[in-house]
Amino acid sequence: MKNFALPLRFGLATSGILIGYFLLLSLVDLHTNVFYSLFNGVITGFGIYEAIRYYKLEQGGAFTYGKGFVAGLTVGFIATVLFTLFFAFYSTEVNTGFLPALSTSFFDDFRNFEAIVFFTVAIMGFATTLVLTLSFMQLFKRSNNHRQKNF
Repeated sequence: MKNFALPLRFGLATSGILIGYFLLLSLVDLHTNVFYSLFNGVITGFGIYEAIRYYKLEQGGAFTYGKGFVAGLTVGFIATVLFTLFFAFYSTEVNTGFLPALSTSFFDDFRNFEAIVFFTVAIMGFATTLVLTLSFMQLFKRSNNHRQKNF
């Protein structure tokens, strides 16, 4: 459980920041502009980066690529699942006019559009998590270049 506590904390914090950012956008009526969701990647990336960095500091010499990778994925997956659940609750219960504002003429059946939006939010979060975790682990992994060669 100790190994899961740090990613859980950072995942909860990251999802809280994502939710806060979305609510801030909704206060100024910019939450229907999908281009503002690009900043979600920055927020998620910061949470993943800080979690891996802190985890490496905590583990010291016992830090491995696999452990750091799992920590980053866990943070992103927790944040994505919680944000997607919030997004679904917000768009179906709090602001029922939100999804119709996003829909276009391509979607005559609103039920299908709703499912597609929730699926897209989750997939975007998971894809962002995977790519950013792989990228950040390149910064944190041990380098083999520092070994001395014996001639």
